[in-house]
Amino acid sequence: MTVPSTGDPLRALIVSASFGSGHHQANGALDAALRDLGVTLEARHADLLKYMSTPERLITAGMYDLWLRHAPGLYKAFYQLTDTDRAPTAQAFGWLGYPAMRRDVLDVRPEVVVSSYPTPVALAHNVRRRTGHNFLNALVITDYRVHQHWARAEADLLMVPNEEAREQLARWRIPDDRVEVTGIPIARVYRELIGADRAALRLKHGLDPELPLILISGGGTGSYRALPQVLRELGNLGRPVQVLVLAGADGHGVARVGGATLHRLGFTTNFPELLAASDLVVGKAGGLTVSEATTLGVPMVVHAPIPGQEEFNVDYLERHGAALWARALSDVRPAVLRALDADERARMSCAAHRVSRPDAAEQVARVLLRRLGRL
Repeated sequence: MTVPSTGDPLRALIVSASFGSGHHQANGALDAALRDLGVTLEARHADLLKYMSTPERLITAGMYDLWLRHAPGLYKAFYQLTDTDRAPTAQAFGWLGYPAMRRDVLDVRPEVVVSSYPTPVALAHNVRRRTGHNFLNALVITDYRVHQHWARAEADLLMVPNEEAREQLARWRIPDDRVEVTGIPIARVYRELIGADRAALRLKHGLDPELPLILISGGGTGSYRALPQVLRELGNLGRPVQVLVLAGADGHGVARVGGATLHRLGFTTNFPELLAASDLVVGKAGGLTVSEATTLGVPMVVHAPIPGQEEFNVDYLERHGAALWARALSDVRPAVLRALDADERARMSCAAHRVSRPDAAEQVARVLLRRLGRL
């Protein structure tokens, strides 16, 4: 196995954004992968939203949350309107949070700035240009389609989930030698859980090993608008099931909705094992959830994904046979029943494994080290 060259510690500024939890999780997985490879890592983790001033944060994060909770159609219109290199948002990215990132760069003096969200790449480029401090400016793309916001010409290195995303970057005129296909980085524990005994995991967590287990994907912020309606559909399947409700759970404990036994857990550190124990994921289609579920071979039934990026995520899965897209609420029940059929579930599970990249975090780490001349 190739190991990093010895020498000075690797100083890194690793930047995410609190639009959900996925960007933080990807960066955490990368940090751990670098350390697993034997790197002496001196990393500062930063959050784009904390870089921003209060007015900037209210305008960006506040508007995003407002749209998703109350007007998803407006967010979809914004997503489509800004999917062009002439969009004004592309030019604004270099300044939102600039003073705070400049402070971190001058303090950390990083060898690499790696971001799991597009805006910090433009910021880092601006800081580098204005301060003269040199570093590798890298971006990990955590969606399965490259919207213009991700196509950062300022990046020295863009790491993408699959070959389709590489081709999309080429259409945005990003030079191919800056692009590497790595997958979306997820925690090492998911690789360790591949092939785990689902019945044993269910018993460990107080769940019935015989009843089908469905995990609700509601996003890290609990803003899944369709949750009550989806739970009603799962209670009306005509067969008993058990359902895990994590983020966004209204209270804690066990409840019944029709034929569904709901386990309202709220936040839990046991998510990887609970996902590995599940027959099916139902709900949203965030990039990290997709990467985790496919690694474990858990099929998905997606309903009411975030307009734009999550719609493209589920489109990718559906085209490859790893998910069903229930576009209308009335489609949820038949889609779930179809996915719970033993033969169909086995087929979808194999399809999920085929598109998975369980070692993505290690691949991202190795690509970075090669570009830095440390491998």
